[in-house]
Amino acid sequence: MLDLSLTSFKAKQAVAFGKLRHAKQFWLLIGLILFVAGLLTYLLLTFNNPVPMSSPAYTRIVSRRMNAVISMALASICQGMATVVFQSVTANRLITPSLLGFEAVYGLIQTAGVFVLGIPVLMSIDPVAMFGIEIIVMVGLCLLLYTTLLNGFVKNTHWMLLVGIIAGSVLRSLSSFMRKWLDPADYDILQARLMLSVNHADQNLIPIAFVFVLIAAILLWRLSPQLNVLALGKDMATMLGLNYRKFLIGILSLVAILMSVSTALVGPITFLGFLAAALTYQAVATHDHRYLLPVVSVMAYVILSGSYFILYHVVDTQGSVAIIIEFIGGLSFLFVLIRRKKL
Repeated sequence: MLDLSLTSFKAKQAVAFGKLRHAKQFWLLIGLILFVAGLLTYLLLTFNNPVPMSSPAYTRIVSRRMNAVISMALASICQGMATVVFQSVTANRLITPSLLGFEAVYGLIQTAGVFVLGIPVLMSIDPVAMFGIEIIVMVGLCLLLYTTLLNGFVKNTHWMLLVGIIAGSVLRSLSSFMRKWLDPADYDILQARLMLSVNHADQNLIPIAFVFVLIAAILLWRLSPQLNVLALGKDMATMLGLNYRKFLIGILSLVAILMSVSTALVGPITFLGFLAAALTYQAVATHDHRYLLPVVSVMAYVILSGSYFILYHVVDTQGSVAIIIEFIGGLSFLFVLIRRKKL
């Protein structure tokens, strides 16, 4: 019975990877990146702790750092999974939810809140309530945008990317117009809220974000077989019995939830998901989402946590993490674009 089960498991892996050696390489890769992720986690929690381990303050500092590490992990899962799934939906590995104006929506929400309500009123709002409002607004607007672009008049991914970029530019222009009317003090506070910051993530929001991410991640992983069919295209997926429009709306809802939770928790990270997805496609020799989704999540965490460790503890340039990730991610985007020579 055990031999039969083992044979069946190997057969399934051979189907997913094409060759059994690719499956073995996958598990070696998983072991390697999990080891690197664990090492980075340990270093982020303990490295350069200003007090000795025997001091009671040592535990408090580690606990505070743990909030930042958990925030990194949640944001990485959100960005990685959402990007891979969205690229499968669009059949285009150059498109990410961020490029289609998702973070522009977040910027508009924050700017409009400061412009209309003012900093004192905005800061008095319960963080959990504000977190919920941001998620609801971002999910609603982005889901409307995605479903309109993918199921409406836009059928070509080139047009979809163009419309998304234009929509994002319009929202950013509106945000910039409102910022010009803000007081310098309000403007500085707004800029801080618009930057990537895992260290200042509200610890009261982490349990709520964890529940959202856990549910969305489990659903996406369980829906991996249908995602594999969806990636074949609308005609093929419909012919194989998939309710294309209904399933697409459900998947886009999960993508919107993941992106909104990540952005509302730690701020915008435009190219993290793209960079992690590009590395995952190069490292994993399969198109099966059951294997892609876990790898891209850990890969994104390694990128984000590694960037934080190097910039905070090695070169001591705090506040530059987002800039470095965007710079490297942008170069990777251009490299992939030039290499493929088409969208």
